[in-house]
Amino acid sequence: MSPTPQKLYQQVAERITQAIAEGRYRAGGRLPSERDLAEWLEVSRPTIREAMIALEIRGVVEARHGSGVWILDVQPSAEPVLELDIGAFELTEARRIFEGEACALAAVNITDAEADELEAIVQLMIAENRGDVAGERADRAFHVKIAAITRNAAITLMVETLWDWRYKSPLCATMLARARQAGSRPLIDDHHVILTALRRRDSAGARKAMRSHLDRVIEDLLLATELEAIDRARLEIEAKRADVLKRSVI
Repeated sequence: MSPTPQKLYQQVAERITQAIAEGRYRAGGRLPSERDLAEWLEVSRPTIREAMIALEIRGVVEARHGSGVWILDVQPSAEPVLELDIGAFELTEARRIFEGEACALAAVNITDAEADELEAIVQLMIAENRGDVAGERADRAFHVKIAAITRNAAITLMVETLWDWRYKSPLCATMLARARQAGSRPLIDDHHVILTALRRRDSAGARKAMRSHLDRVIEDLLLATELEAIDRARLEIEAKRADVLKRSVI
C-alpha cells in the first residue's frame, strides 16, 4: 500500500524546516514575510499561514507582534512534520463545495415551518454573538439544519462531519481559537441572505449565497489570524481588565 501523500501545509512546513536545518534561515533569526514565503514556495497565503501555525505548535518558530515570525533557538527535528490533520482554510474550502450544493437542494425542499426554524436559529446566533462566547452552537445548528432539509442522510452526515472536524483537528482548532481571540464571529448578514434565498425557493441564489458566505469566512479567518489582530485583541482585553480592577478599588 502506498503511503498517504502529505497535505500541502505539511510539505511547506517541512521545506521551511529543511531550509532552517541547512542554514538558509538561522535559529534566532526572522523568517521572510508571508508574501515572500508564498512566492518562494509557490503556494497561497492560507497555506503559508497553516504551515506557520503548525511550526508554532511544534515549537520551531514564534510569532511576535510587529516583527514577524522568528526561528526559535532549537534544532529542527529530522522527523517528518507532525500530522496535525486539517487546517481551517482547507476545511472551509470543503464546506464551500458541499454546503453550496446542499443549500441549492434545500431550496427545493424547504417548508415555511423549516424556514421559520432557521430564522429562530439566526436569532440565537445574534444573541450568542453579543456575549463572550462565539455563536458556534447556533452557527452549526443553522448549517446542519439546511443539510437536513435536503432529505438526504448522507449529505447531513457529511456536513456534520465537516463541522465536527473543526474541533478534532489540532491545527484547525488552534486557528479557530486564534480567530475568536481576535474577535471573529459568525457573519449574521450572510445568514440572512442565505435564508432569504431559501424562502424564495431560489436554488441558484441559495448556492451563491452559501458559497459567498464561506468565501468571506475564509477571508475573515485570514484577517483574524494576522499577528496584529491577535495582539490587538489581547491588549484590548488587558486594558479592560485593568479598568475593571481600577474601578473595583473605588
